[in-house]
Amino acid sequence: MSRRFIAIFLPILVLLAGCAATPVSQPGASSEAAPPKRIVYLINGALGDNAFYDSGQAGIDALAAEYGVETRTIEANFDAGKYEPSLQAAVNYADVIFVISYGFEDQLKAIADRNPNKIFVNIDTVVQNDANTITSVDFIEEESAYLAGVAAGMLTTDTSVPNINPDKIVGVVGGDVDPVVNAFIYAYEKGAQSVDPEIRVEKKSLGGAWDDAAKGKQAALQLYDQKADVVFQVAAAAGIGVLQAARERGLYAIGVDTNQNDLEPGFVVASDIKDVGRAIQDVYKSIVDGSYQPGAVLEYGLASGGVDLVTEAQVKVLPDAIEAKIAELRQQIIDGTLKIDLYDGRDVWQ
Repeated sequence: MSRRFIAIFLPILVLLAGCAATPVSQPGASSEAAPPKRIVYLINGALGDNAFYDSGQAGIDALAAEYGVETRTIEANFDAGKYEPSLQAAVNYADVIFVISYGFEDQLKAIADRNPNKIFVNIDTVVQNDANTITSVDFIEEESAYLAGVAAGMLTTDTSVPNINPDKIVGVVGGDVDPVVNAFIYAYEKGAQSVDPEIRVEKKSLGGAWDDAAKGKQAALQLYDQKADVVFQVAAAAGIGVLQAARERGLYAIGVDTNQNDLEPGFVVASDIKDVGRAIQDVYKSIVDGSYQPGAVLEYGLASGGVDLVTEAQVKVLPDAIEAKIAELRQQIIDGTLKIDLYDGRDVWQ
């Protein structure tokens, strides 16, 4: 009977001892700990924008394919009433939460402080909570937007390009008046006026109508009526309307966040990309290999490939001289010989 007792209970004691010796996985733990397997992508808006949010979803899908993790995407659809419940749902399900927190930064800080065992990664803005556990991915959009401004400035002064008028005017449509959109516009204007200080940049804000393509199109048509040759869209899904307006008027647009050059072939001359998906993949890789640091601010600019201006397209529009200039300036920014001013908080809508 004593041998039977030992045979039954000894394996159980060994198992309990092993469990006691196994460390609990914590943010920033060594690569010996099992990597987290449940991921949430929580966005304030909605998928289907062919831009910012979809870029992030591509990164989430890549994680599922590469690591076999379970993923969920929670779309708040710009509804403030959904922000806090969405955060709680994310915490209840996931080990790692990638979040685009425009409009609910304070709720994110509070829930991160209450859940120190969860990994929170905020995308596109810097959010710092009291416990310093939120890691932020900060894109240096000024670098790529400056190149977009140079492209627009060179295009509006080149009347050999079809339908370019003699007026030195370019435009921009922003989804709202917020620091990120303002940074795009600030650098875009700097880039355009580096070509010719007389270039005028006309601006339209959609007042938060990020998902209204009809409003985006209407705003762009108004800018084209004001003699703008090129309109830069910084308006998520609403910006698709800007590209449609360019085709309708036979003029030109610049896309944002993903390569939108082939959405309206021959009318989208370049796209200012912001590779949200790549940043998500990079951060998760750091969690897996043990190099992840809670509370860090990770900067993604031209040198890291987080932002860029891309001109590849089915139908080429930009003359070779403009593409060559963009390539030259891109390398100067990467090398550090050309310093791009960061947005300083001024009113760019005047």
